[in-house]
Amino acid sequence: MAIEVTQSNAVMLPTLERFRQINDAFPKTGEILEHKSKGGKVFGWLCTYVPEEILHAAGILPVRVTGYSQEMELEDGNAYLYINNCSFSRSCLQMGLRGEYEFLDGMVAGSTCDGARRLFDLWQYYIKTPFHHILTVPRKYTGKAHDLYYQQVTQFKEHLEEFLGRKIPDEQLINSIEVFNRSRALLKQLYELRKADAPPISGAETMEVLNASFRMPKETFNRWLKDLLEELSKSSITHKGRARLMVVGSVMNNPEFINSIEAQGGLVVTDELCTSTRYWSDPVVVEKGESPVKAISKRYLNNFPCARMVPSDERFNRILNLVKEFRVDGVISQIIRYCVPYAHDLPLLRDRLKEVGVPVLALDVEYGTSGSGQIQTRVQAFLEMIEARKR
Repeated sequence: MAIEVTQSNAVMLPTLERFRQINDAFPKTGEILEHKSKGGKVFGWLCTYVPEEILHAAGILPVRVTGYSQEMELEDGNAYLYINNCSFSRSCLQMGLRGEYEFLDGMVAGSTCDGARRLFDLWQYYIKTPFHHILTVPRKYTGKAHDLYYQQVTQFKEHLEEFLGRKIPDEQLINSIEVFNRSRALLKQLYELRKADAPPISGAETMEVLNASFRMPKETFNRWLKDLLEELSKSSITHKGRARLMVVGSVMNNPEFINSIEAQGGLVVTDELCTSTRYWSDPVVVEKGESPVKAISKRYLNNFPCARMVPSDERFNRILNLVKEFRVDGVISQIIRYCVPYAHDLPLLRDRLKEVGVPVLALDVEYGTSGSGQIQTRVQAFLEMIEARKR
């Protein structure tokens, strides 16, 4: 039984189609090419611990580096990265080695896991993007950890200023903070709509919006997302499913995977992914007398945590809050093979969810999977189990 979509005299959603067109054209979207044609620089970034506001304030278009949108043979990626590196890092590297990111003027990463670290090293050595920088990201939230990360963000800004040959004034940083905070607030509004019994937008459609947010100027994205929210408010489209689901786990930006779940009747109403909720969840708050760089560094280290951060309680508590707020019936954990932080974290998370009566379906996947027959069978069985518990 697939997800039920009702549409009675519904207003179409043209903005959603525009977001899809951005994703279909990636990595060489019209917006990226237009920015380049005007003499602007485009920097790629890996990991949500990279402060985009610093790049934006310098007049740079930040673009998230991702791999292929479907499972691919990764001959080049496998030749340079050990096979026990996750397929996300190998997919990104393959696209880089094949020149699909040749428009990038810089690459910025965080040393958040072995896969990201090795990917950055190989990118720097073989692809030779003009600017490279990697930030050391602490795994804790202590005072010393914040001091270290503030130092890292400051050094990143100084390195970027040296590369560009000009300073990045605080006024431009404040403006960039406002632009990105506006984006976060609009995405929060989009997610609020998904709390409804019959949301006007599906999980797969939401991922299309999120993917586009990484691939175009934030000012344009904010205008389009505002348009989409207005279209949704006038639309009579509703989505209903057999169970309300949450997706957690490794980096994932493939709407087809979400669609394969929803095609079985599971309505994905929220998530905990670095390509979604953990990306937009917390705003930058500039306290009185505080430098914008300090505020930015504080936000990025305190943001919705990755599985690499310790202690794990902050992340688990946030997940449990989302389960409650979105009335989640079950959680699907999708973990890319060899994604060590999330694989090690899953048993602890499963225990916490079990305490509140929420079952977990653990899926071992490759990056870009669209949902194989085996995955669909397991999702179907998971939904039947949830329905049986409700009786």
